[in-house]
Amino acid sequence: MNLPTPKELGYYFPAEFAKHDATWLSWPHKEASWPGKIKTIYPVYAQFIKLLAEGEKVNINVVDEVMKQEVLRYLKEVSADLGNINFFMHPTNDAWCRDHGPAFLINSKAEQKKVIVDWGYNAWGGKYPPFDLDDNIPTLIAQHYNIPVFYPGIVMEGGSVDFNGKGTVLTTSSCLLNINRNPHLNQSQIEQYLHNYYGVENILWLGDGIIGDDTDGHIDDITRFVNETTVVTVVEENKKDENYSVLQANLKALKSLRLESGKAIDIVELPMPSAVVYEDMRLPASYANFYIGNKYVIVPTFRDKNDDRAIQILQSCFSDRKVIGLDSWDIIWGLGSFHCLSQQEPTV
Repeated sequence: MNLPTPKELGYYFPAEFAKHDATWLSWPHKEASWPGKIKTIYPVYAQFIKLLAEGEKVNINVVDEVMKQEVLRYLKEVSADLGNINFFMHPTNDAWCRDHGPAFLINSKAEQKKVIVDWGYNAWGGKYPPFDLDDNIPTLIAQHYNIPVFYPGIVMEGGSVDFNGKGTVLTTSSCLLNINRNPHLNQSQIEQYLHNYYGVENILWLGDGIIGDDTDGHIDDITRFVNETTVVTVVEENKKDENYSVLQANLKALKSLRLESGKAIDIVELPMPSAVVYEDMRLPASYANFYIGNKYVIVPTFRDKNDDRAIQILQSCFSDRKVIGLDSWDIIWGLGSFHCLSQQEPTV
């Protein structure tokens, strides 16, 4: 017997700029994700939590009570509002809650207004085992809330999709069609899963991601919805840079794509920072990896001449929120930033 899908039951995945009940995080503890640098990320990460907690609940997955006490020390150092921060004893392998965290779908007319989709998670094509604990996080959260869970049975990461909340999703072929994710599925079959389990109508495909992105090209490093009809998309102004042609191709594609309404997308161009290189490795530094909280839009900065410009451009896109830059120089050594580290829980 085939059970009804979330879409058939009227559920959909809201835009990130819609109101949140909370933001979910998994406290970073995997030394191998920030080799030689993990301790340096905690003060900025605590600042990130402090800013989030000014506008919404922050729910943090920790391994055990010892880790919780360590986290509390960092949060007290930045004077975070502990009354808005909750801890969950949900053991994890790594910190990338955008990709292993719960996908919350909502339906205000249903008796059960909120459900969770628990996609399969394989650490971006099996690159960083083990990942069994991370793969279990959405179900643990659903059990805490006692809400239904849907299991599509395929691999999908939250950083690979971006939504306008009106039926359109943006994604990349380099990630979703990669043979290390769901080799048994073709594009139209994957689109059917997006329809059924995110509740979308209109799927827009871009091509490749930026250099250094070990996720095989997540959308959240290149193009993001800032409202129902507008995206910001990063462009590289230096024609000799490796990212120049890739990002020009994405910009060209965006101009030809259409929203669920049939209208063209309003496009705001966002600069890229200069190349961030550490230990001879080009890191996936991008201002597109911002997180939209209830009160603030939190943007990674890279000690770069374009930091202020990027913040100003994003501020022009968010009249209802203050845009704040947080230094991501150390965090990006983990190959992701604030958006990769967080997953929103929407308000119904």
